Amino acid sequence: MIDKRVKTIAAAVAGIKSGATVLCAGFGSVGEPIELIEALIVLGVKDLTIVNNNAGTGETGVAALIKAGCVRKVVCSYPRTTDPHVFEAAYKAAKIELELVPQGTLSERMRAAAAGLGGFFTRTSAGTKIAAGKETREIDGKLYVLEKPLSGDVALLKALKADRWGNLVYSKSARNFNPVMASAAALTIAQVGEIVELGALDPEAVVTPGIFVDRVVVA
Repeated sequence: MIDKRVKTIAAAVAGIKSGATVLCAGFGSVGEPIELIEALIVLGVKDLTIVNNNAGTGETGVAALIKAGCVRKVVCSYPRTTDPHVFEAAYKAAKIELELVPQGTLSERMRAAAAGLGGFFTRTSAGTKIAAGKETREIDGKLYVLEKPLSGDVALLKALKADRWGNLVYSKSARNFNPVMASAAALTIAQVGEIVELGALDPEAVVTPGIFVDRVVVA
């Protein structure tokens, strides 16, 4: 019997190792799996590479991880949020590395990893510092930059509902990076508001099929 439910947040993140690349969903706090992210602090892992839309706001979620010294590198699009003081302090003290990736490129790099592609050419960042050291190619008279796939050891998601098979539905814009991250990681863990019976989810509303999800926990 397929049953991907786990009873606690601690059980959901069990086995994640130091040095892992962790895809953390969310656009700001919308769709951000804060409880799962902060459970990594309790787990005691270090040297994490965090892939997220931003580098943390205030002192919760990704910011809490950074403050606790768990993060070696952040791959994101917006390191300057409304309150980025934790990241800024760590970055200025040379305690953390930043890889800045344009938002569309960030999403497409993960999609490429999920699709088994070796990379893609994009005009975004061509001719800028972000493209420094990357392969470029002129196509139809325009300069393109080669971007490589971005996969994760773990993806941490937040959904509205799930069933025990791991099928997920989201609340409106809270889906953001969740679906693409789900398919780009070796281990995908979702925190949800509710777990419903099989058949209760409208198949047309399921955005992330359970085939991409390994663990589900109510938070």
